[in-house]
Amino acid sequence: MSARFISFEGIDGAGKSTHIARLAERFSQRGATLVNTREPGGTELAEALRGLFLHSGMDGLTEALLVFAGRRDHLVRVIEPALAAGQTVICDRFTDATFAYQGFGRGMDLTVLGTLEQWVQQGRQPDLTLWFDLPAEMAASRRAAARAADRFEQQDLDFFERVRAGYAARAAAAPQRFARIDAAQSIEQVAAQIDAVMEARGW
Repeated sequence: MSARFISFEGIDGAGKSTHIARLAERFSQRGATLVNTREPGGTELAEALRGLFLHSGMDGLTEALLVFAGRRDHLVRVIEPALAAGQTVICDRFTDATFAYQGFGRGMDLTVLGTLEQWVQQGRQPDLTLWFDLPAEMAASRRAAARAADRFEQQDLDFFERVRAGYAARAAAAPQRFARIDAAQSIEQVAAQIDAVMEARGW
């Protein structure tokens, strides 16, 4: 199988984790060599920055600078070498999350984020982004039932609706890359949507 870069996106509580594991297993069964990674994180440096990002108070620009610093290390050390070796990379969040959370959620200047995106990624984007879309209120209910909240998950519903709008804007700007998944449906129905996207691409 040829190299592919697939990202999973969505507001906290959208249910990505179950389906990341399922898709990774399906690719492995079909002979793909996989790198299953995440952002913020994916390298020793980026994981250290992740801890600061999730648990230390800071403004939106500081958040963006931290996450792009981690992203650069992640690209150089993990993602680009894996793709060059013909491997499939599945990543839990990538740059779309930065635009959604820091741009739309925190109100960061999107032009600044766009400049950082170009500097750090030099044109690299996922081949496919699976956007798990659901209302903020439903996501909050799922989060409350699943785990203790980090500082992002403690934000109010208005924040998460802005984040959701940010994802919608990114999807509208890159429709060839994005596939919207109705994450309000059951696990089985969500899995079927993902399968349909993969089949449509011949993957």
